[in-house]
Amino acid sequence: MKISTWNINSVRLRIGLVKRFLKEEAPDVLCLQEIKCLDDNFPAKAIREAGYQYQAVSGQAGYHGVAIVSRLPLKNIEKREFCAKSDCRHVAASLPGGLRVHNFYVPAGGDEPNPKKNDKFAHKLEFLDEMADWFSELGPRSKSILVGDLNVAPFEHDVWSHKQLLKVVSHTPVEVERLSKVVDAHGWIDVARELIPEDEKLYTWWSYRARDWRASNRGRRLDHIWVSPSLKKPALAGGRKAFKIHDDARGWEKPSDHAPVSLKLGL
Repeated sequence: MKISTWNINSVRLRIGLVKRFLKEEAPDVLCLQEIKCLDDNFPAKAIREAGYQYQAVSGQAGYHGVAIVSRLPLKNIEKREFCAKSDCRHVAASLPGGLRVHNFYVPAGGDEPNPKKNDKFAHKLEFLDEMADWFSELGPRSKSILVGDLNVAPFEHDVWSHKQLLKVVSHTPVEVERLSKVVDAHGWIDVARELIPEDEKLYTWWSYRARDWRASNRGRRLDHIWVSPSLKKPALAGGRKAFKIHDDARGWEKPSDHAPVSLKLGL
């Protein structure tokens, strides 16, 4: 089974890119973040015509929003609220075989990494704390996959300059600590770093501000695929070649600033 995740930064604006990706890469499941539209405005017909009949959408007008589109049946769709906010940052669904997919868009956190001065940053930390509390309830037999734009680049080589970004939101020690607690809450497997050594640079996001994003290569690894401990073997079965960051999509016309990320599970 091939699962992909992509912060699309407006699904209606970039529906052509979504259709291109579905045609060229043919994932069984694609999880989208920042769809930026209400459920009724989601381009469901165009995606169904691309072969993805099953859809779970949690949308919001102009902001946030997440969706799962699938060639496989989706059941038990859940849209969980975090931090008592209705900002559409999570949707989950079950796939055949009992797999549970959680699609997240964690708050970015604003510019100032101080929760006392920046409500957006405080919200981000609280969101991560709630994720950790919730996933601590998952049992050892859970077969769950967590994907999405988690807006934290946890390791030294998940950013273009560890030293320069230590005080920049997305790579601060307090965010990394909170994310690690989410990981520990269920023993999640960070597939990218299980397959690719931590001393190798790995990015999924490049700012629009760069004149030539590929030449400057000032990226961050904000987009993640994690699996439950029970899925570690099938997630790693294909080795490094089963995991891919589709950085070519960052160079498509009018792209998202995020690249899609895919994993083939040996199920």
